Amino acid sequence: MTETLSRWYEIAPARVVNRTAAMGSNFSKPYQVQLIRVQGLATPEPLITNDPDLVREFHARHGRVIYKSISGVRSIVKSLEPGDFHRLEQIRWCPTQFQEFVEGNDIRVHVVDSKVFATIILSEATDYRYAHRQGREAELQPFDLPEELAKKCIRLARALALPFAGIDLKITSDRRVYCFEVNPSPAFSYYESHTGQPIARAVAEYLAGVD
Repeated sequence: MTETLSRWYEIAPARVVNRTAAMGSNFSKPYQVQLIRVQGLATPEPLITNDPDLVREFHARHGRVIYKSISGVRSIVKSLEPGDFHRLEQIRWCPTQFQEFVEGNDIRVHVVDSKVFATIILSEATDYRYAHRQGREAELQPFDLPEELAKKCIRLARALALPFAGIDLKITSDRRVYCFEVNPSPAFSYYESHTGQPIARAVAEYLAGVD
């Protein structure tokens, strides 16, 4: 029954958020990064490798580095600390994605067709989703996204054929913008409950054909 339903909503003449084929770009973070760059958004410099020496060089060049999953499987983003170097030999059997750390404010942008809801997250945690595990706090507030950046987010979601998307950005103190990923199945209720933004209503209106 589940397989039949999933096949049906791939071809159904109704509005769907989101079709499985379109969600596929998130299954490979390196592939999705290329699609993000095509739409004119910068991304942090990545390193995907199973060579410990390359990781050490990368860390020396950037000073601060994080690591995370390459696939669409959720992982906790962590900083690579000097105390972790003794474990680097383990990546020889599991290529890992490392990334330069970008200092700035995390922004989650929910795009629902042509509507945009942005949230700024104020936190000192490396991964604000798990701030409490790191003994930190995370404060979420509605954020007024610059118009041109909002348009870029809409274009990016449409380029990926995602009528509903959660786009993760970071804005630095000198207003440079970096895009980390586009989530095709965003846990929007977490952001809505903290900010009061009507994201669920926007999704319902889109599905109902209300412009």
